Amino acid sequence: MTVHTTGSTAPQGTTPPPPPRKPAAQNAAPTLRDAFRQPKSVWAIAFAATVSFMGIGLVDPILPAISTQLEATPSQAMLLFTSYLFITAIAMFFTSWFASKIGVKRTLLIGLVLVVLFAALAAGAGGVWEIIGLRAGWGLGNALFISTALAAIVGATAGPSAGAIILYETALGIGMALGPLLGGLLGNVSWRAPFAGTAVLMGVGFLAIMVLLKKEARPAHVAPLASLRALSHPALRTLALTAIFYNFAFFTLLAYSPFPLEAAAAAHGMEFGALGIGGVFFGWGLGLAITSVFVAPMLTRKLGLIPTLLTVLGLLAVLMVVMSIFHASMAGLITLIVIGGLLLGIMNTALTETVMEATDLPRGVASSAYSGVRFLGGAIAPAIAGPLAAATAAGAPYLLAAGALVVSMLMLVLGRRHLAAVGTHHQLTPVEEAEAISVGDGA
Repeated sequence: MTVHTTGSTAPQGTTPPPPPRKPAAQNAAPTLRDAFRQPKSVWAIAFAATVSFMGIGLVDPILPAISTQLEATPSQAMLLFTSYLFITAIAMFFTSWFASKIGVKRTLLIGLVLVVLFAALAAGAGGVWEIIGLRAGWGLGNALFISTALAAIVGATAGPSAGAIILYETALGIGMALGPLLGGLLGNVSWRAPFAGTAVLMGVGFLAIMVLLKKEARPAHVAPLASLRALSHPALRTLALTAIFYNFAFFTLLAYSPFPLEAAAAAHGMEFGALGIGGVFFGWGLGLAITSVFVAPMLTRKLGLIPTLLTVLGLLAVLMVVMSIFHASMAGLITLIVIGGLLLGIMNTALTETVMEATDLPRGVASSAYSGVRFLGGAIAPAIAGPLAAATAAGAPYLLAAGALVVSMLMLVLGRRHLAAVGTHHQLTPVEEAEAISVGDGA
């Protein structure tokens, strides 16, 4: 905590007074009572954050339906992820500057308006290329919202921030888990329904934040190119390169898996459909949420951040190889996808915690730069996985993902000399830990 003084100094030769102590309430461990006794403005942001994170996995169950009903190839359907993530990546480099110019509340509201607009337009789209373009606008809105939601929820709480952060992390976990399930349930009615449902829910979130969230003080000024310049920092650059290859594997699993999953079900004489895929990825999202919020912090404190990263990257590479072997087994693929969610949750949080410990850059600038680079890896993966599977074999994208994870490990090992500060800093505060979870899972 920064202590602001009045500008006076103690007389020479005297002992200066001790710095003021934090109130006991600020130092107390957060409880469930702290988490759920919040102002209405905090609840409004938490609701909007839940819906925002739901939007990440919402389209996953309906990709095969979009491919079939709009006469699009699987490769074209997966571009819904590519356009969304590519624009998110570019936007992330500038969100900290944008929020510093117009304020957190306005940034949140602009982000929500964009999501409502483009999700609603996607619900009425007539072709796959139209949806791909609209998803790009959706990605811009989501980047603006996710990048400022944590700062808003901490600023809006009336008591200790740790209680509000528990609520925020809960909202994040619920959103990651329920997104694919809602997509499956609504997608069972029509592929258009998940888009329309998101627009309605985000509209409710917009109104709640507009009415309940007070205008806050403008954040400290951030230069427009601060996040791009931050990549010249060797430690941040090392972790960004590690993340771009890791995220390639993450979105290979997320965006490509619905297609071999449905094919495996068809081979067994079953029609899996949007509801079945949504159920599988509900398990994936639930696993990811549980390990990112609860397991990752404990594991990184026990093993250390770098050993945790290398261990989980290695396990994920093995998992991808096994998925390439069992891609035609429905039961095998379901099991491996859920296991993948458990590992990805640990990796997301541990990698972002490492970013926050490795540099002395402002957290907002470092996370924007890191997120911008890693989302590019996510954007590339769906664009490659579909054509690769069509040209070779259904298991090939998983093998390529395994190779990307090996390269990710190599980037981390080669750049490890730049990460000497990792593990030497103080234990993360509740705000820093929540930011690691939210930035990590805001894929």
